Amino acid sequence: MKVITLCGSLKFQKEMMIVAEKMALKGNCILTPVYQVLKSEERTEIELLNLKEEHFKRIELADSILVVNVNNYIGNSTKSEIEYAKKLEKEILYYTDLINTI
Repeated sequence: MKVITLCGSLKFQKEMMIVAEKMALKGNCILTPVYQVLKSEERTEIELLNLKEEHFKRIELADSILVVNVNNYIGNSTKSEIEYAKKLEKEILYYTDLINTI
């Protein structure tokens, strides 16, 4: 079993949850970002920073990251997550490369 952290734009939340489910069903432990579900609540700068730090901790804990790059889109935040994973010598997988295997 691999521990995999999902990375990608939060605008692809639905796609990321589909990928998470499929990868979990294949026997992987999937770590996901925290998505905003309470639309009426504003997040403070400190809360946003906490979420970012927590996500980078997920990358540290994982064997690899899976970048959900729908239509090959990779934003600045995801680019920094990829760079961090590279620095930690984590395996980096891309959704577009795996699309037919998951």
